[in-house]
Amino acid sequence: VQLQASGGGLVQAGGSLRLSCAASGRTFSRYAMGWFRQAPGKEREFVAVISGSGGITSYADSVKGRFTISRDNAKNTVSLQMNSLKPEDTAVYYCAAGPSYSSNSKTYDYWGQGTQVTVSS
Repeated sequence: VQLQASGGGLVQAGGSLRLSCAASGRTFSRYAMGWFRQAPGKEREFVAVISGSGGITSYADSVKGRFTISRDNAKNTVSLQMNSLKPEDTAVYYCAAGPSYSSNSKTYDYWGQGTQVTVSS
């Protein structure tokens, strides 16, 4: 599986961005898809995960109520809608695919290249 993330950019606090991740391969629906982020000087952290069918989602407490993860298995894409963005959301965002529905980055086998999100105050 190859993953290509896009949609990052510079936005003011309170604004919105939508990240997308396009996946190759015919088995996309078999993978749980996660979004993680890494800010400068910090460890990579979990943001959101969606099950293979799209029926189950989970979020980090820091983004709950502001971010929404979704997927389109017909198009092999997963998206992260980010609303009410805060400066502390600034990070490189990565999409990842793995066999398990998990918030643990170590369980993911495939990673996209990352897309930069910068939120100005």
